[in-house]
Amino acid sequence: METPAAVQISDIAQSLSPRVRRVLAANPSPFTYTGTQTYIVGTGKVSIIDPGPADPAHLEAILRATASERIIAVICTHTHRDHSPAAAPLAMATGAEIVGCGPLVLDDSGPRADAAFDRTYAPDRVLADGERLYGLDWTLEAVTTPGHTSNHLCYHLVEDNALFTGDHVMGWSTTVVSPPDGDMADYMRSLDKLGARKDALFYPAHGEPITNPQQFVRGLGGHRRQRERQILTLVGEGIGAIEAMVPRMYKGIDERLYPAAGQSVLAHLIDLRDRGFVSEGKVWTLA
Repeated sequence: METPAAVQISDIAQSLSPRVRRVLAANPSPFTYTGTQTYIVGTGKVSIIDPGPADPAHLEAILRATASERIIAVICTHTHRDHSPAAAPLAMATGAEIVGCGPLVLDDSGPRADAAFDRTYAPDRVLADGERLYGLDWTLEAVTTPGHTSNHLCYHLVEDNALFTGDHVMGWSTTVVSPPDGDMADYMRSLDKLGARKDALFYPAHGEPITNPQQFVRGLGGHRRQRERQILTLVGEGIGAIEAMVPRMYKGIDERLYPAAGQSVLAHLIDLRDRGFVSEGKVWTLA
């Protein structure tokens, strides 16, 4: 995790390819980088991926960017509050169908600004792994990627061989995996799933497009394994409290991110416990 080096807010749609545009929501933070990126896919009859927070200005920016087109699908990767609350008002304004991930309401053990679930999200249709949506010049295929949340989906734009990765893979930072819903074992399996794919490009919800997806995913997996080794070393040295581990593991980060980092450490510890490496008690110890 990092703190944004710069914040650039724009409500003007930026073209990334003949089929992909993005509109940046005005919700920058240490958790969302410069903000949540809403993607407009296709021309004529378009889909919207991750409509973003319930911000009237952001909704207006999406409608302005698609004023000469018809929105036929509003699609969410997952239901954290920086991704899905605009789905309902956007669907109401356009008559579009809300499709994608399933609803999920869970009181996260956080705290972190983006981790609260959207209690308003009510999809018209939930997509299964491999299920497709079609437009005039686009095909989107759902790719189940639990880990960051249990309902997380990515979407493959078949014509461009590009993958919209939501928060599973971000372009600026590692993903927070926050129990009880966030699951590190699931996250690693989903990383392996993406690493085995042949996508040419990733479009994350936060950060710039990723042009070396397989290398990037390998780096994320290596980073997580390094965190595991750090945790096992610290526990072996008798440092078994998460609040004592975080400052040693995340040197130099904004202290506002410590709670989020602690959640990822907890997710690693739960995974290590389930694999028989550590034992849980008042403090964590080696098994």
